[in-house]
Amino acid sequence: MGNLVAIVGRPNVGKSTLFNRLTKTRQAIVNEQAGTTRDRQYGKSEWLGKEFSVVDTGGWVVNSEDIFEEEIRKQVVLAIDEADVVLFVVDVTNGVTDLDMQVASILRRAKTPVIVVANKTDNNDLQYNAAEFYSLGLGDPYCISALSGSGTGDLLDLIVSKFKKESDEILDEDIPRFAVVGRPNAGKSSIVNAFIGEERNIVTEIAGTTRDSIYTRYDKFGFDFYLVDTAGIRKKNKVSEDLEYYSVVRSIRSIENSDVCILMLDATRGIEGQDLNIFSLIQRNQKGLVVVVNKWDLVEEKTAKVMKNYEEAIRNRFAPFTDFPIIFASALTKQRIFKVLEAAKEVYQARTTRIPTARLNEELLPMIEAYPPPSNKGKYIKIKYITQLPNTQVPSFVFFANLPQYVKEPYKRFLENQIRERWKLSGTPINIFIRQK
Repeated sequence: MGNLVAIVGRPNVGKSTLFNRLTKTRQAIVNEQAGTTRDRQYGKSEWLGKEFSVVDTGGWVVNSEDIFEEEIRKQVVLAIDEADVVLFVVDVTNGVTDLDMQVASILRRAKTPVIVVANKTDNNDLQYNAAEFYSLGLGDPYCISALSGSGTGDLLDLIVSKFKKESDEILDEDIPRFAVVGRPNAGKSSIVNAFIGEERNIVTEIAGTTRDSIYTRYDKFGFDFYLVDTAGIRKKNKVSEDLEYYSVVRSIRSIENSDVCILMLDATRGIEGQDLNIFSLIQRNQKGLVVVVNKWDLVEEKTAKVMKNYEEAIRNRFAPFTDFPIIFASALTKQRIFKVLEAAKEVYQARTTRIPTARLNEELLPMIEAYPPPSNKGKYIKIKYITQLPNTQVPSFVFFANLPQYVKEPYKRFLENQIRERWKLSGTPINIFIRQK
């Protein structure tokens, strides 16, 4: 089970800088003005051999006084519900504010471990100021400077020490794991119930360590797989559903623990920013994808043309990754429900496809010779040999070339499309590497 660390705190205390420091990226837009972090804040971090995800809840706040505190309160509640460790960031140069006190009062009631991070402690004099954060009633404040990085090593040690010891879950490694994801009201619970049915006997719950039940084993009608995080889906969520980023944070765990994600879209709503956020989480974690357009029974005109237009619209929004199954279904009438499972199973098989080296070279080399990479600065690029890497999460291919640095993205995409046309890899991401021969 992946551990999840959430960063909370009022604006401008340096949450994004800390996020960047933990995930070693500069992906947050950091800027002096309040409330500028608009990027979906999600990244991975590793310390002492433990990998975990980091979510910065900041930057989703509507900046007006009255709504403002309410928004922060929602973020904090969400962080407590979803994360294994909460980092509460405060600013030494400002001391304790009313808003800090309000956040602290919610956190004190939480069962989740909380670490008070006193940020902007750039010199020793400021360390003495950190003492006033004891008044928050959340234990020792940890002095760091997210900007210069001082103190972050100790902080990481502490974070990792707070993770629960994992009891090993009894999962059969060779059985696919499917996650149903999508924004609120797209019909996740209905489709899970349609799969599972109320016939409890075919379903074995496997207790997860972090939440009620993470995996549900399903074997019936020739299918055998785990559904990930069905408990969270089946009981209606506690936090008000209207939160912009709520469903994204909810999805992180399920996506990380699955092989194939079944992304539910609502036929009556079209594709929204929310769907794209969840899609990009699936992409960043290199998971298989099946798109289900749910509530198809509610669409007035169900002609082939309407379907085709819908399908094109989806592929355009999700480009450049366009090779995935799209199924028009209805969880309510159970129309094409098994088609969804079949597609997920096929995508899982595509993820584990091995293409013999001889076949790769036979099929692709003549094509590459006919359409070589464009020459660069008068140098001709030759690709001599192709092979698939063993034991990778998704099919990954190495093309050996004399001048790998000159092979650019568009050509890599061309190679990917050639592979997809020849072998059934629908729904799975593919990695293309160009290496020196």
